[in-house]
Amino acid sequence: MTGTLAAIDQTIDAGQLDEARKALKGVPEDEANRADVLFLKGRLLEADHNRESAWQQYQLVLDLDPGHVPACFRAGLLADQAGDDDTALDLFERCLEEQPAHVNALLNLAIIYEERGQLRNAESCLRRVLAEYPEHHRARQFLKSVESSYTMVYDEQRRRDSEQRHAILDQPISDFELSVRSRNCLRQMNIRTLGDLLKVSESELLSYKNFGETSLTEIKSLLTQKGLSLGQTLTTVPAKPAVRATAPFTGDNAVVLNKPVTDLELSVRSRKCLQWLGVNTLGELVTHSEAELMAIKNFGQTSLNEIRNQLAQHGLSFRPSR
Repeated sequence: MTGTLAAIDQTIDAGQLDEARKALKGVPEDEANRADVLFLKGRLLEADHNRESAWQQYQLVLDLDPGHVPACFRAGLLADQAGDDDTALDLFERCLEEQPAHVNALLNLAIIYEERGQLRNAESCLRRVLAEYPEHHRARQFLKSVESSYTMVYDEQRRRDSEQRHAILDQPISDFELSVRSRNCLRQMNIRTLGDLLKVSESELLSYKNFGETSLTEIKSLLTQKGLSLGQTLTTVPAKPAVRATAPFTGDNAVVLNKPVTDLELSVRSRKCLQWLGVNTLGELVTHSEAELMAIKNFGQTSLNEIRNQLAQHGLSFRPSR
């Protein structure tokens, strides 16, 4: 991009759109600069919130010059905002074909990779940023969050495994083929599910009238097939809180209260915790207390301070603890 066109690009960044339009009209368009001129027209459309037309303009640029990094990046942002992760991923990756790599493209790629659970790829992008800019604050904070997510992914898998296990334990004894004697003894002992069997020992079963070694062997065989055994200790899985159903907020603070929490500058850990709570807007966020957030696994004081500061910037605060 020539000096004149680069200056117009900076004018758009500064929000001086009328000045940028006037300057762009004075630039003669030729074969050499056509892609850059079209790109700046797209930037002006995007600044006017005409995203569809901006997208079409960036596509014209990429048709002329598939390696036009600024157009790849801006089109990637539009695709990301539209929820088209696959297209955004492709466009951001194309930004990395030139060296040095596009820092903001790397950061956006890291976000997409992290949201897809591809933590190694996210980490690689962030380390590339830090290799070029060791003091890049956002990349350093994001990398810490991604590294902590390795543990969160493990915990999430463990939670799913535990829920699946509990579904097995809730199966009624009547669903299984047992002898009449075994079935009657278990019913009289008020043992109704596989989970109930895990609360008793072999000796307790054998001490019951008419319950013998044959019945014990039969039940142990049943449990073994499920990977279980008599006398196991059950693990309690904390229940996910119910999501509060809220209508759009109205009144003087409606714009602020309806603002999506995704607009806040939060770490990955904080965003995941809010997602787990089912919080989508600032209005929903302020219906929670600090104690409720601190009770979430992997949510610490750093995340609490981060969210509290973001709320304060919008003149809001958490609901007082009861």
